[in-house]
Amino acid sequence: MERKQFLLRLLAVVLALAALLGAFGCVLYDLQVVNGEDYALQSVRKIAITETVQASRGQLLDSYGRVLVSNRTSYQVELDTSLMGEQRNEILLQLLEICREEGVVWTDTLSDSLSASAPFRYTADSPFYTVDDETGEASGTRLGRMAVANKWMEDWADEPPLAAELVRLMRETYEIGEDVGVQEGRDLIGVLYELELRRREYTYAAYVFAQDVDIDFISRVKELGLPGVEISATSVREYSTDYAAHVLGRVGAMNSTEWEYYSQVDLNGDGEADYQMDDIVGKEGAEQAFESYLRGTDGVRIIERNTSGKTVSESWVTEAVPGGNVTLTIDIDLQGKVEQVLAEGVAALKSDEVEGAAAVMLKVDDGSVLALASYPTFDLANYGANYNDYLADPLKPLLNRALQGLYPPGSTFKMVTAIAGLEEGIITPTTKILDTGVYTYYGANGPKCWIYSQSGRTHGLQTVSDAIKNSCNVFFYDVGRRVGIEGLQEYASMFGLGEKTGIELYEVEGVMAGPEYTESMGGTWYEGSTLSVAIGQESSQFTPIQLANYIATLVNGGTRYQTHLLKSVKSYDFSEVLYEYEPVVVDTINIDPDNLEAVKKGMLALTTEGSVARYFADLDFQVGAKTGSAQVSSANTNSSNAVFVCFAPYDDPEVALAIVVEKGGTGSSLGAMAAEILEYYFSASDTQSSVAAEGTLIR
Repeated sequence: MERKQFLLRLLAVVLALAALLGAFGCVLYDLQVVNGEDYALQSVRKIAITETVQASRGQLLDSYGRVLVSNRTSYQVELDTSLMGEQRNEILLQLLEICREEGVVWTDTLSDSLSASAPFRYTADSPFYTVDDETGEASGTRLGRMAVANKWMEDWADEPPLAAELVRLMRETYEIGEDVGVQEGRDLIGVLYELELRRREYTYAAYVFAQDVDIDFISRVKELGLPGVEISATSVREYSTDYAAHVLGRVGAMNSTEWEYYSQVDLNGDGEADYQMDDIVGKEGAEQAFESYLRGTDGVRIIERNTSGKTVSESWVTEAVPGGNVTLTIDIDLQGKVEQVLAEGVAALKSDEVEGAAAVMLKVDDGSVLALASYPTFDLANYGANYNDYLADPLKPLLNRALQGLYPPGSTFKMVTAIAGLEEGIITPTTKILDTGVYTYYGANGPKCWIYSQSGRTHGLQTVSDAIKNSCNVFFYDVGRRVGIEGLQEYASMFGLGEKTGIELYEVEGVMAGPEYTESMGGTWYEGSTLSVAIGQESSQFTPIQLANYIATLVNGGTRYQTHLLKSVKSYDFSEVLYEYEPVVVDTINIDPDNLEAVKKGMLALTTEGSVARYFADLDFQVGAKTGSAQVSSANTNSSNAVFVCFAPYDDPEVALAIVVEKGGTGSSLGAMAAEILEYYFSASDTQSSVAAEGTLIR
């Protein structure tokens, strides 16, 4: 009896197990055979994510190998609402609460149009549409197009709803309940608006909710385990210097106009574009100019997540390769000194009208830029936070005056007139011209020499060297008239005046005066206009870097080099030289040595016995220089731009320097600035040493 019961029980267990195994078999057959392909595709869609990993950007270094711009690791917050489901608003409200408590600022561009707190108001004059200044055509802003798409307005050109009414409509669209407070609701609206901008592709930039978050914030987010809130490591630019902001430039997410260009860029030559819409690119300065070197090769990795969004595995398809390290020609210590001298020098000038200033120092034997400064300047590290203040500043600190400021050269142009007269045989180094105070070739009421206007005196008989030292207008009126406007234009062009210098950064072309330009501006050219051109007046306008390169070309004997900031490019580990700059000759002027010496002699006399001699008396080397001023208003003498150009040492020229101060008065007032810069350069160059980069072979 007992045996029979045991067998029955055993049979029941076996049958149960068989039934269970059969059921499992059916389920497995259904999963793997009947619906296997469908489930496999679903699992890939849900779990496997291919992610582009941005390569670290290369460093920017100065000519001695000192790091100017590098990278540091930062953490940013991104949102994936597909993992939030119906809890989206609740999750985002929790995230925003953490941000407020931890003092984290999140991205909310809606505040550019609508105030971030009650009482609500529009913060833009025209939040829903803009009008093109040139064509007069109106078009909807992002908010305007969004308002039409969501039926908050019939048309973006209609009378807009009150700001409070717009907030109510947005809360309704985004399903924000009445239990959510006014401020919490407005914060949530801002986030959902940003997400919708990208969903509708009104902006190409990926939505990074918050950047550069700290460990306390990260810990709180991780503790709550908020689905769809992703914290990822990235690299951001770190600045090791407060100087050279206009030279170094900045990086940022590309805009739609930049995307039109970068979408066609193929750095690797594989026939495919190397940029994505949300990539970070150089926006200005060296960051933009050397983008192709600084940008590395992005990597690709596959991330697998479970249905709750938790990462379960990662695998690399291709690893990211960092960008190259770009060495610039500038000496950052010299750059800092020049910026300091400009700031202090402008403050010391006795005029309330003084505005901006610029200075450029070049090597005369290859066009290398040693220093390129613009005043006022700005703080690269806090560019975003201070951007609106910079825009509102009437002194325009974002303007790179060294490359984009246009100034009449004044008397600094007189060496062009002198070389033209000497090389064309109109005068010789010993020719003397009598300064009569008034140049009467075109009549008794002709233009005057500056000394005659001030004191009624004249310079008497002048050689070309004397005329340069004394800046005798009558001498150059006569030489310029005999050379003619076409001759002056030809020589100015050979010296690169009114033409781009070829530097890798954005620069303007400038203007060389002449009949064509005057008539293009609706003016009338007169024969006597050539007299003004000969002394650097009329409509001539050049950039400070053009003036510096003109002096470099003059004193090196007539070889005009393309100016440049790039010295070399090395691989990310400094083990390989990827590029080494070779000097580029743009033009050559065959200047007779005797003629050149006569001009240089006049420039030397200015610093040894002329109006700026007191500034250069204590230097251990001799300097050749020329002052200039150009009237920009008739209010008073300080309404002239002050211009100063020089070179040193006199016997074996190494550097050329140009300084311009807007409404700075006479060029002689800049002599002290030039002397201080030159003294620093020649004293510091004896003690400078290069920094050995990692991976560099030490001999």
